[in-house]
Amino acid sequence: QVQLVESGGGLVQPGGSLRLSCVASGSIFSINTMGWYRQAPGKQRELVAAVTSGDSTNYADSVKGRFTISSDIGKNTVYLQMNSLKPEDTAVYYCHMQINSYLITAWGQGTQVTVSS
Repeated sequence: QVQLVESGGGLVQPGGSLRLSCVASGSIFSINTMGWYRQAPGKQRELVAAVTSGDSTNYADSVKGRFTISSDIGKNTVYLQMNSLKPEDTAVYYCHMQINSYLITAWGQGTQVTVSS
């Protein structure tokens, strides 16, 4: 059993910053990929950013240059630094990990990010 717990969401004004964190716990022997997805009301869930165990990163075009994903494998933790936030970044953000040689896919419960003046 693996659990992901997210933190760091909230309300921020346009142009502001937030940092999301996600910690994994449970029967973890290896973490293969760590990432963040988001889902806005009425829209499909989309990939925001991901990082592999080899530190290869991937970003959605809409967040390139504004968001940075990083990880601390030793702490089973992934972060998402979000700068220059826009109202269109408003969504529920979900942590996602592929664990134990891709045998386990885990999702967090989601954390709300609202960008509004």
